[in-house]
Amino acid sequence: MAETTIVHLLRHGEVHNPANVLYGRLPGYHLSETGVQMAETVAKAIASRDVVALFSSPLERAQETAAPLSATFGLDVTLDDRLIEAENIFEGLMVGGGDGIFRSPSRYRYLWNPLRPSWGERYTDVVRRMKAAIDTARDAARGHEAVLVSHQLPIWIIRLAAEGRRLPHDPRRRQCGLASLTTLSFEGNRLTSVGYSEPAGALVQRPAVPGA
Repeated sequence: MAETTIVHLLRHGEVHNPANVLYGRLPGYHLSETGVQMAETVAKAIASRDVVALFSSPLERAQETAAPLSATFGLDVTLDDRLIEAENIFEGLMVGGGDGIFRSPSRYRYLWNPLRPSWGERYTDVVRRMKAAIDTARDAARGHEAVLVSHQLPIWIIRLAAEGRRLPHDPRRRQCGLASLTTLSFEGNRLTSVGYSEPAGALVQRPAVPGA
């Protein structure tokens, strides 16, 4: 019988973002105090799990979310560029308000194809890199568990792909809250189930801080 391996995709915690910026891949965006609490809460919630490998996006907020897990399991964090946030042409712009992304007609030219999407990294490219990162983690944790800290859109897109659903979607309908876990279970290399949980859900304020 094939070995069971579990790969958890952990979205980072809340980010300090008082200017309401779509921060994307920009450097310098760190967890808020609540975000740090979220990361610590997740580490405590899964402390009894059989986690033997820990990977993270290189962005600060992801590494800071991984830190309590590193301490809990005594694991080094392996940085993996494939777990990074999706590229977005609106990066650095304010979300909402008078200077919001959609207030300027000059930006409409980037919105011509939501199926690709035309404003950023192709969904199919996100699937390709996330699947490769997951395969690496699964191989590193054969018969055990791994945690990969990433971002909302990449996690949601690979979940859609794993469940055989269409990749174009309404961002408001993503089931990928702050510090949530999307859990992939494998028998050998075969995906057998997809789960979802929010260990730090009690700390999330609605609406969540924008960004991913």
